[in-house]
Amino acid sequence: MEHTAIGVDIAKNVFQVHYIEEATGEVINKQLKRERFLKFFTKRAPSLIGMEACGGAHHWARQLMQMGHRVKLLPAQYVKAFNIRNKNDAADAEAIWRAVQQPAKAVAVKTEEQQAMLALHRMRSQLVKFRTAQVNCLRGLLAEYGEVFRAGRPAFTREFPGALERLAERLPGELIETLREQFEGIARVSRRIENIEKAMLSWKKGNAQVQAASEVPGVGLLAATAAVATMGDAKAFRSGREFSAWVGLVPRHTGTGGKKQMHGISKRGDTYLRMLFIHGARSVLTGMKRRGVEEPWLKKLQERRPRNVVVVALANKMARTVWALLAHGRRYEKGYVSVKPQRGCTKET
Repeated sequence: MEHTAIGVDIAKNVFQVHYIEEATGEVINKQLKRERFLKFFTKRAPSLIGMEACGGAHHWARQLMQMGHRVKLLPAQYVKAFNIRNKNDAADAEAIWRAVQQPAKAVAVKTEEQQAMLALHRMRSQLVKFRTAQVNCLRGLLAEYGEVFRAGRPAFTREFPGALERLAERLPGELIETLREQFEGIARVSRRIENIEKAMLSWKKGNAQVQAASEVPGVGLLAATAAVATMGDAKAFRSGREFSAWVGLVPRHTGTGGKKQMHGISKRGDTYLRMLFIHGARSVLTGMKRRGVEEPWLKKLQERRPRNVVVVALANKMARTVWALLAHGRRYEKGYVSVKPQRGCTKET
């Protein structure tokens, strides 16, 4: 028996619901207050509920799934194509109702643990940006007085105290004290970042999936935890190719009349996770060059393609390997070759 499709446009306090009543054929599009939202679905038979994958969607999806409903989270850009009227709550709920009935790729519902890990990543990323901004600000201010530092934050941290002592002999004490406070604030931010990374490491020790993903060369603590938390259920993706495309590690292509043109890597997909995979791939290539050991396929690719193209190709392979490990519950094996079963063969043969 097919479930009744219901489109829900969630918000902070007022929710819009759109569906067709099976008994009467009446089109229902009404508002529900936040406190009455779950009560409304408690009284209904199991239904197919569609929502945009936005803020709060995973929380409501978990609540509705506990009631026996089937929930399908849809990307906002996919729902937009089904909005044929003005932009308002009623039209959005109707567009979601249309979209949820289509065979489109849905977003996997994340657990609270996975969302908590993503929250740690967001806070860490914000602190790193703030720390970088503070370091650049101090670099610029001291450059006005002839103090120039070497590239990199570690070099800046070592050289700043000495530069401040030299400037203290000829600059006002109020400025020196303010600069010292700013420098100490950077150290405090660094300690907060370290504490977040310790929490990630603790989660890794108790999560077999993160441990399996971190065994892939180039996939460190950040990439492993982010991949597991962002992916949700690995089996929501049909293949590693689909997962890598979802991350945004495939080229954009256009075509007409049977001719396809491949372009550069687009900005679609998960920007943060793509950045971690690409940085990991770049570190792998750097390590291979330092040791003088290279994979045959990477060596051939480097001979005919630019370095950044090789980096993205390796990042694509890393993402597909991570998906394979998580989807099939395996551990990483260097040199493992996947062989497709021959057609017409049975399990007995």
